[in-house]
Amino acid sequence: MDLRSLRYFVAVAEERHIGRAANRLHMTQPPLSRAIRQLEDELGVLLFERTPKGVTLTPAGEVLYGETGALLGRVDGIRRRVAAAAGTAPLTVGTLADAAEQVGGRLVSLFRARYPHVHVTIHESDLGDPTAGLRAGLVDVAITRTPFDDTGISTHVLRSVPVGVVLRDDDPFAAHASLTSADLAGRRWLRLPEGADPAWTSYWTGRGDNDASPVMRTIQECLQAVLWNNTSALAPVDQPMPDGLVVVPLSDRPASDLVVAWPRTALSPLVRGFIQVAQNCWHT
Repeated sequence: MDLRSLRYFVAVAEERHIGRAANRLHMTQPPLSRAIRQLEDELGVLLFERTPKGVTLTPAGEVLYGETGALLGRVDGIRRRVAAAAGTAPLTVGTLADAAEQVGGRLVSLFRARYPHVHVTIHESDLGDPTAGLRAGLVDVAITRTPFDDTGISTHVLRSVPVGVVLRDDDPFAAHASLTSADLAGRRWLRLPEGADPAWTSYWTGRGDNDASPVMRTIQECLQAVLWNNTSALAPVDQPMPDGLVVVPLSDRPASDLVVAWPRTALSPLVRGFIQVAQNCWHT
């Protein structure tokens, strides 16, 4: 049993619903469901009874829930004491949907070379939280995209990426070199989760009445909605596309910035070091 799986289990046990637990954890439902099934397989017991309204703990699940709270509290205490004794601390990095791939390759190697003993945890958020866990206090620093309400959050732009509309390759507009928002009037746009940042939602969901449109939480859900249902979606022009889809740049839409972000009032030496590494990674 790994600690992440146990934290996932606690969230599901307390929410009594996979969807609500996924929202609480700022992740999508499929990986959470897989983690719970893997935990059940590892223990060889059923932890939840699935019902039309959600889930309930089985007797085995009740026992695990009772033991897990104390265990996780003790583990967190151990980590704090060990980090304090070593003069270091763990670092939790938030990433947002397609920005997750940015926390790879050169950034990882540069950070590990500078901080070989720091334990890094990656927290991937869905499209409902553009702060990638910062606003909820779940992460120390984040790699994400703008725009969003940055009250209490500092950012540094790593690079700016033009934005386009995702279209099926048989769409009449697919062969155009560029489009404007006016060209897309009357199209059906996807929706982001309820409660998402207004500036973020306004930027990424086009214009018009989207009340009847499907709600999307991941980049792949958005792309598949375009592919299967001809729903309109926006994406950075460098977003990898599956077969059958293209991105046509929007000439009247400002670029979206890929940023490193951190709480304005909590800039620890380790977070400062991560920011410096990220800056060097993209600017060299």
